[in-house]
Amino acid sequence: MAQHYQRPGWFTRHVFNPFVEVLTRTGVSVAGSRVLEVRGRRSGQWHSTPVNLLSFNGARYLVAPRGHTQWVKNLRASGEGRLRSGRRCEPFTAIEVPDDQKAALLRAYLQRWKWEVGAFFGGVGPDSGEEELRRIAPDHPAFRIEAPQRPPASGG
Repeated sequence: MAQHYQRPGWFTRHVFNPFVEVLTRTGVSVAGSRVLEVRGRRSGQWHSTPVNLLSFNGARYLVAPRGHTQWVKNLRASGEGRLRSGRRCEPFTAIEVPDDQKAALLRAYLQRWKWEVGAFFGGVGPDSGEEELRRIAPDHPAFRIEAPQRPPASGG
C-alpha cells in the first residue's frame, strides 16, 4: 500500500518554509515553530525543516501533516534529531506513536494549527468524530520526543 504524502508546492519549498526557518533560527518562533534537524538515512548529512512542536498531556510531539515525508523517514531510521529555536539546540530521541493512539493527539494538533495545515487532513478537523480521526491516523505519522538517554557514568 502506498504511503500518504502531499508534496509541498513551489511557494512552500522556496518561500514559506525558508522564511519560517530563518525566523525560527533567529529566535522568532512562528506559532510554536522549531527547526527540526535530522540526519539523512542515506547521506548521513543533516537536513532541516520547520515543524510545529505540540505539547500535549505533559509530553511533546511532532506530527507530519503532509504524511510520510523525508523527515519522517529519516527520523524513523535514526531515532533521534535536534530541535532549534534561536540559539537553543535541543537534541532528542523520538518514539513513533502507534496509529491506534493518535486520535486525541491529532485533535489537539488540529485545534492548534488547523489554520496552517488543515488542507492536508482531507476535511477532518478538531471537531471531527473519533472515527474520522482514527481513519486518517495512518496518513499522519507522529513522534513523542524525549531527552536523549545518557550513558551511565562509569564508576571509578
